[in-house]
Amino acid sequence: MTLQISATNPEHPGLLLDLPWGLPLDEWPEHHLVPLPRGISRHVVRYARAGDEVLAVKELAERPALHEYELLRSLDRLGIPAVDPLAVVTGRTGEDGEPLETALITRHLGGSLPYRSMFETTMRPSTMNRLMDALAVLLVRLHLVGFAWGDCSLSNTLFRRDAGAFAAYLVDAETGEVQTTLSRGQREYDIDLARVNIAGELLDLEASGALHPSVDPIEFALAITERYNDLWTELTRQSVYPANKRHYIDRRIRRLNDLGFDVAEMQIGSSSDGDSVTFLPKVVDAGHHQRQLLRLTGLDTEENQARRLLGDLESWMATQDDYAPGDPAGARTEVLAHRWVREVFRPTVRAVPLGLRGGMDPAQLYHELLEHRWYMSEEAEGDVGLETATEDYVRRLADSASDEGGEPREDGERPS
Repeated sequence: MTLQISATNPEHPGLLLDLPWGLPLDEWPEHHLVPLPRGISRHVVRYARAGDEVLAVKELAERPALHEYELLRSLDRLGIPAVDPLAVVTGRTGEDGEPLETALITRHLGGSLPYRSMFETTMRPSTMNRLMDALAVLLVRLHLVGFAWGDCSLSNTLFRRDAGAFAAYLVDAETGEVQTTLSRGQREYDIDLARVNIAGELLDLEASGALHPSVDPIEFALAITERYNDLWTELTRQSVYPANKRHYIDRRIRRLNDLGFDVAEMQIGSSSDGDSVTFLPKVVDAGHHQRQLLRLTGLDTEENQARRLLGDLESWMATQDDYAPGDPAGARTEVLAHRWVREVFRPTVRAVPLGLRGGMDPAQLYHELLEHRWYMSEEAEGDVGLETATEDYVRRLADSASDEGGEPREDGERPS
């Protein structure tokens, strides 16, 4: 047999040739390996270094290896969070001339951990909930593109924490299948497997003493079904709005927030029926919005204020011709964010006279103006616009102050 390396990048085969392909993976010398935590797998998996790359190498039969390699490439093209496929090595033979299993090579996902490593210190239930939310987001995203996983579990997932956000990445696609769309039965099969697998994995953690005593493994496993169904419904139901119904979009964002998800990306497209809106959810940790708003705009606010202001910023950016969705940390987004501060935030705040603010800081005032716009739009059954809402807000404040003998209203009380 002849050793053959099929790679996504023409530079990789040269780097990979130096690895000891003539030895079974569990016999590779230590100087080739990188001591990183590994999850549970039915196959032998090792982390190795090739040049500047850290690779995950998995041994399995040739047919499933090639199948998984192509599936991972498809997921990469679809923009789904999964490990990055680099190569497949076939035609391996040992020193005795006997054939060795094919090796599937993926790039190590920096900053990620398998779930068991995350439970080495007892994890708080609130953190566990966010991890389960991240897994629900991953499963929904897979199903939206027609990918039936066939073995959803904590063991087949890597978790990454980045600037307060939690994300789950598919790490094992061996049992997967890509179709144009999935039937309800196919999706429910995946969800049932996830529930059973997660219950078993959490029961194992409980038996080893690594699970928080307040956590019921069965209830946690059942919860992912509810989280999945809620998120699937919110993301897949009809999302076409008339152009003057922007408050409908705000309502959808609020519902996602109530489910515990942030909006990582929003796209607005025009059609003959109205504006169609798509959302990409993200699971976030406490303080995430505060840090993100400070980084993008320089505004230092409380967490709930930051969440509301970021929602308005995202909605405003999606209407700009030079908005580039999918690059939330990019330079273009920062330029737009500063433009929003200059053209929207500051002029709106300045439209409210200092004597009527009741001691509110600018972030709280803007938050209240957005709330006032929301209520007015709901009552009018159409978006009234921020300028109109601000004028009405100021008028009501002035009337209220006049009725109370010139005293401004208390901070946080919406004008009636």
